[in-house]
Amino acid sequence: MNAHDELFIRWIAALEARHLAALTFSQVSRALRALSSTYVERRQKLAGGAALSGAGKRAAFALFYGPLHHMLVTHIVETLPAARRSISTLLDLGCGTGASGVAWARSCEKPPRVIGIDRHPWAVGEAARTYRAFGMAATLRQGDIATANLPKGPAAILAAFTLNELADPAREALLAHLVSRASHGDRVLILEPLAGFVARWWNRWRDAFESAGGCADEWRLRTELPPIVAKLDRAAGLDHREITGRSLWLGGSA
Repeated sequence: MNAHDELFIRWIAALEARHLAALTFSQVSRALRALSSTYVERRQKLAGGAALSGAGKRAAFALFYGPLHHMLVTHIVETLPAARRSISTLLDLGCGTGASGVAWARSCEKPPRVIGIDRHPWAVGEAARTYRAFGMAATLRQGDIATANLPKGPAAILAAFTLNELADPAREALLAHLVSRASHGDRVLILEPLAGFVARWWNRWRDAFESAGGCADEWRLRTELPPIVAKLDRAAGLDHREITGRSLWLGGSA
């Protein structure tokens, strides 16, 4: 599937119109610089909601990182053929704006029923808009992914750029739970930034996934950015000529 298809283009246009209705481009680009610093340098603040504190950061998160995550997840899922096989339910843990979850769901042979969970009420509302924009039915819930009751499988389970926000004990418990679910037929995809210092727990998770028959990959996607994303990238002094990330996959042969 081409990430720059008509639905994607219309989604970007709607994001731009809505988030720049009450904010100037300069306000959003300044917020993006602060948001980037939070994600890369001060990840410990994420659990307290620092990434979504204020309209500017929320706009930057939706308008910049949402499309980047969507394009990267689309590329990854289409590279892992088992990820595209039909499955009835997709669980989007820490769904954010829904950009990553909708990327996986719409790449499947048959779109699954989607359940998205996020602790932030704004993210839940934004994710609902995202799924509607792509014509997908989804159930969104506000809650903590560390303690949420997850529906029974089989399911595809996605945790994209969210596990670093959990406390260590909660993340360890979730690791055991996800590996157990994969052994009973679920498919699990974990994504985090490529920089090693961002997720210091990564090696332990990688070893657990590989021991259970899964795989770990690093991704560098060179693609044309949507115009508003490219403009924000330049204005904020960033460089996303490559969209990068690393993933863990378990529960299906690649």
